[in-house]
Amino acid sequence: MRVLVYGAGVIGSIYAAHLHEGGLAVSVLARGRRLEEIREHGIRVESADAAKRIEADIPTVDRLESQDAYDLVVVAMQKGHLAPVLPILAANRQTPTILFLGNNAAGPEVLLQALGPSRVLMGFPGVGGYFDGSVVRFAAEGRRGAPLGLTLGEVDGRKTLRLRTIVRELSDAGIRVSVEPSIDAWLKGHVALVLPVLFALEQHDLDNQALAGDRDAMRRMARAVREGLSVLRTLGYPITPPRLKTITWLPLFVTVAIFGKIIGSDFAKVAFAGHARSARAEFELLRNEFRDLIASAGLAAPAFDELCGTPRGHQGGNP
Repeated sequence: MRVLVYGAGVIGSIYAAHLHEGGLAVSVLARGRRLEEIREHGIRVESADAAKRIEADIPTVDRLESQDAYDLVVVAMQKGHLAPVLPILAANRQTPTILFLGNNAAGPEVLLQALGPSRVLMGFPGVGGYFDGSVVRFAAEGRRGAPLGLTLGEVDGRKTLRLRTIVRELSDAGIRVSVEPSIDAWLKGHVALVLPVLFALEQHDLDNQALAGDRDAMRRMARAVREGLSVLRTLGYPITPPRLKTITWLPLFVTVAIFGKIIGSDFAKVAFAGHARSARAEFELLRNEFRDLIASAGLAAPAFDELCGTPRGHQGGNP
């Protein structure tokens, strides 16, 4: 399988390195200083605990031409950067499948309109990290030493031949793949979960330990997550993955205790706080997208409003 990773930021670099190590024919699209770094040093990623390090000499390109043929393009970039990329992807008809990895609260409509439903897969990385010079430090979800994870699915929930083929190829390359039949709902639920966390972290100077120790902030954050999940349920979206449902019925103090362990973890320090340092524009965009969902549901969300705020003059739609 020939794979192009479109974007050589944190997530793109991590998956490109692991897929290359797993034996797939991987190329990376990068530009500017990052392109120069990769061509000089390769892609270098290292787990935050230093237990795993990959130094990969991966072929690079600085553009996707209309005639370039890949079996899969993995788009790994913040959502706010997608608009100028979609026409480039649409012009390339030689690649049958485009997998978008990242946050999305608004849904797949823009992607489907640009590329058509037969070419779009959606998913989310099971890893987070940050740049330490030209090295990407990362932390993966799951137990220590577990394979790198990835959640993906067809927009319509079908288990198609192409989905089964991609899952097999990625699994053979050492990626732990979870297929989600309601990927749009999964992504919306993920935003409902992480958006309050990101804004709460920002209010604590991105210190995850300080946030975990602030009980008032943790209660406010837990209420904001519950409000977001109630919005999705009201709009008819299934709460998925199923373990996310527990937040809606557990006593608040239990939810706060669970969140405290997660927020205070080494994973949160790398994946949440590390991501928040470079993603302020993205979570403002996601806040606006989720506020559109709140308005559509017709529900009050006071904890969400208090924690995440409301952009001045926002009347719906993306900024």
